[in-house]
Amino acid sequence: MSPHYLNRLYKNLCEYVMNKNNEPEIAQDPWHSLTRFTPARIALGRAGMSLPTHAYLEFQLAHALARDAVNLPLDFTSLAHCLNMQGYQTLILQTQAENQSVYLQRPDLGRLLSASAMNCLQHTSPIPADAVVVVADGLSSKAIEQHAETFLSLLLPELRANGYRLPPLCLVKHARVAIGDAIAEHYAARLCIVLIGERPGLSSPGSMGIYFTYQAKSGISTDADRNCISNIHKNGLSHEQALKKLLFLINESEKLQLSGVNLKDETTNKALEEEQQQQINFLLD
Repeated sequence: MSPHYLNRLYKNLCEYVMNKNNEPEIAQDPWHSLTRFTPARIALGRAGMSLPTHAYLEFQLAHALARDAVNLPLDFTSLAHCLNMQGYQTLILQTQAENQSVYLQRPDLGRLLSASAMNCLQHTSPIPADAVVVVADGLSSKAIEQHAETFLSLLLPELRANGYRLPPLCLVKHARVAIGDAIAEHYAARLCIVLIGERPGLSSPGSMGIYFTYQAKSGISTDADRNCISNIHKNGLSHEQALKKLLFLINESEKLQLSGVNLKDETTNKALEEEQQQQINFLLD
């Protein structure tokens, strides 16, 4: 069932439910005041022994949006065109998962480049590279559609300003996080940055994640070797906050020559310390 149909159904039924002549007796939940602090489905109330109609319809709509985020294909051609218009070269690659059904059932194939993708890389001009940037659809095409171009417009100028040599941006269909390892290894790049659509939740169908790996090696690097910046969406981490975290990780990884569990993101701690210091200074004033 499409989200557009559910949205229309939701609005129509809500109008019916909220009509004074038809409005059922809804028992309010004592936790209702806490809903302003979280998008989680708490304090929904009840009508008899069931959920209120509007709460049930909202859940159905959210579920449909999450399913669409997983199943609707990402328009890689359009994304590549937008990035090309900004002056960035791109390569569109494919994993060994030839379609979405295989991708969902065989995660291992989403970590391997197809023969045509390997051939494409091998026939591109060898470019000395310090970092590779990979964009993968992952489990949410909506996340990449909504956030990748904007985030890259912030990230790529920063990398270039810091002297990092970049090969073409690799846009990979039906890809898992580890697909970046083979691409980084091909270009002999120290840094591997993967933007990927995260598994959608019922309150965040368009959440993007960033995975960063230092000296990524195909078949060798594991999740313990990566740093993850997650929940980049309109109600989560902003593009600017995500960029700040990623640049911090890049700088620290260059100093320590590692990434993953031994590389800690201290940007949040620093922000808290600065806030506490401002409060202290305010009290002293």
